[in-house]
Amino acid sequence: MDTRILIFGNGYTGSAIARAAHAAAIPVSVTSRDPRGSDVIAFAQAGEAIAKATHIVATVPPGLEGDPVLAAYAASVRSAPLLRWVGYLSTTGVYGDREGAWVNEASAVAPGSDRARRRVAAEEEWRAACGPVALDLFRVAGIYGPGRSAFDDLRAERARRTHKPGHLFGRIHRDDIVGAVMAAIGQVTAGQRPPGTRVLHLADDLPAESADVVTEAAGLLGIEPPPVQEFSQLAPEMSEMARSFWEENRKVSSRATQAALGRKWTYPTYREGLRSILAEEREHGPSD
Repeated sequence: MDTRILIFGNGYTGSAIARAAHAAAIPVSVTSRDPRGSDVIAFAQAGEAIAKATHIVATVPPGLEGDPVLAAYAASVRSAPLLRWVGYLSTTGVYGDREGAWVNEASAVAPGSDRARRRVAAEEEWRAACGPVALDLFRVAGIYGPGRSAFDDLRAERARRTHKPGHLFGRIHRDDIVGAVMAAIGQVTAGQRPPGTRVLHLADDLPAESADVVTEAAGLLGIEPPPVQEFSQLAPEMSEMARSFWEENRKVSSRATQAALGRKWTYPTYREGLRSILAEEREHGPSD
């Protein structure tokens, strides 16, 4: 059976997955609220694409009313005649605060915010909608990559070196997300992925302080990093979302994920990732 991918969400990650599918000569359609381009379709008109899809990737976050894809298309997903696999991009935020301890793919969820609880609910909605179809729940750490990195914050003079003792967090380069999704799709195509749900972690191998990432990026640019500021001083002016990020502390292991997908991260730490982004910028110019 030919592979045909449908991606819900034409944002930073969804559009990169679509480009990878194109490069692999796999037919792909992407939904958007404002469709532009030959392979981009209106979200409201995705029913026909679902019926033709063998693989679905959902990158759209849940809102206050739940998962918007399933709110519109749960019945279509359940009855899709050719569908063999769904990949849902969730978040490592579903684990809540672990006071700096490690979590792995078998750890229980313990969401500590309304936003994370909505993610857990969306994961369960996708489990119910997929039934016997293979489902990969990709729990994603902080996403960075070309056009979305510490370089951009430094150039815009909005970078901060926030210090909170012992607060480490994971991140993942956009291209490693793409590689993981395409590897999972390849497993299904090759008949190597049985039905059922699998939890996968998209997080690099070195949880680190955000201040360390800014320092590294500044050094690569040959500029002085901004001064270190204590979290306790900055917290009152932070948004609720930013404060919730800093109030949770966990380290996310992805060893089982890399083994399950049969691949190592191209950018196992932020150091390799930042160097790659800068090399690309010097060759092609900064991304928009």
